[in-house]
Amino acid sequence: MSSDSKRTPFYDIHRQLGAKIVEFGGFEMPVQYRGIIEEHRAVRNAVGIFDVSHMGEFEVWGEGAADFVQRSTVNDVTKLTEGKAQYSAMCYDHGGIVDDLLVYHLGDHYMLVVNAANINKDFSWLREHVVRNVDLRDVSDETALLAVQGPKSGETLQKLTSVELSTIPYYHYRRGRLADVEMVISRTGYTGELGFELFFRASPSDCDKIWNAICEAGRGFKIIPVGLGARDTLRLEMGYCLYGNDIDETTNPLEAGLGWITKLDKGEFVGRTALLEAKRAGLRRKLVGFTVEEKSFPRHGYEICSNGTKIGHVTSGTFSPSLEKGIGMGYVADQHAAVGSVVSVLVRSKEVRATVVKIPFIQR
Repeated sequence: MSSDSKRTPFYDIHRQLGAKIVEFGGFEMPVQYRGIIEEHRAVRNAVGIFDVSHMGEFEVWGEGAADFVQRSTVNDVTKLTEGKAQYSAMCYDHGGIVDDLLVYHLGDHYMLVVNAANINKDFSWLREHVVRNVDLRDVSDETALLAVQGPKSGETLQKLTSVELSTIPYYHYRRGRLADVEMVISRTGYTGELGFELFFRASPSDCDKIWNAICEAGRGFKIIPVGLGARDTLRLEMGYCLYGNDIDETTNPLEAGLGWITKLDKGEFVGRTALLEAKRAGLRRKLVGFTVEEKSFPRHGYEICSNGTKIGHVTSGTFSPSLEKGIGMGYVADQHAAVGSVVSVLVRSKEVRATVVKIPFIQR
């Protein structure tokens, strides 16, 4: 690992728990504790706790904050009111994706939650577009973030707060105290399960206190810590995009299946002109999901073929613990993107039959 790698406030806990640590997004992060499959199934069946403090948080203050976020992101910020969040993306002028992110309306300001590997890039890009009546702040190092996910997550956390968690709709949040620490309790997550993301100040004593309190509250549900490995298999089963794999500056949100968050009729935003032209010209490729039939697992970068001719490439692939088969996503030429299309994935020089399927791969 690089000597420049950063650590989250929970690093010592991960070490004490025997986690395998890897470098990810510039941070030393736990990839697994007991094993990816066990951790994956714990989240699908009960509850798991994730340290996601490596994510970046930017605050946008000032009279022009709403207009600035509206011009910088593809979703319609005017639909947000205090207590709500939305999934969105930022695009370059040519339509390629700067990053995908969450936008929170926190009443007197907005919070943007971005991917760890893109913190510096995203902040620089936003500063290039900032206007005089906007105050943009990077509070990533001051913010701790835990995700508690799974069908028993609400019952686990309810023991620690007076906030009625069952009344928080999806993509909404409440402010309140949990384990006697003030925080934003958000009904969001990257797993497809019932779950919550907890934002609070990164005080070492509070971080230890909250982690231990959650683990104690979830003991009856056999809560376990979950690393990046299971986080990836969980998100892929739901067809959620990962920046750097499924989306980046060479892909636009329309071909990535993110047209539902791209509000071309909301008015001007960065990249809108290019996206309108891409829509007018017709998409030449699309991001699709597929399953493989043999005991082979697709990996990032593998070729996708039809009748021996390359038609695309795998962006994400894994073994699905829920389906017990190989699944993946990848960009293919538009004529091969229909559900039911039969293609093949080139696995170690062998073509393995695959079928394009509707995503998410599993229904929750």
